[in-house]
Amino acid sequence: MQSLAELTDILQARRKQLGLSQKDMRMRIGMSQQQYQKIESGSDVRLSTLLRILEGMGLELAIRPPGQESASRSVDRASTDARADIEPEASVWSVELGDLKDSE
Repeated sequence: MQSLAELTDILQARRKQLGLSQKDMRMRIGMSQQQYQKIESGSDVRLSTLLRILEGMGLELAIRPPGQESASRSVDRASTDARADIEPEASVWSVELGDLKDSE
């Protein structure tokens, strides 16, 4: 991931994959819909806030040197925007997120 836009795409895709609305995030991470919406729309986010969001979505942060992407990522990054209207199960992020299950 090299941009905030990519991060927001991942968060939005995961939220939709879990069948959650932005309002539902309040119960998951203790953040109002308005606060969460700002993050999904590209506002800068503090690391502690990002970690809380990732935990609430059953995700974790991984840091690695440039060029060492996940082996499961087989879809070109340039196609991400074109896939925004595809069902989450068929999206580029479902490849990256694998078979993560909702912890509830």
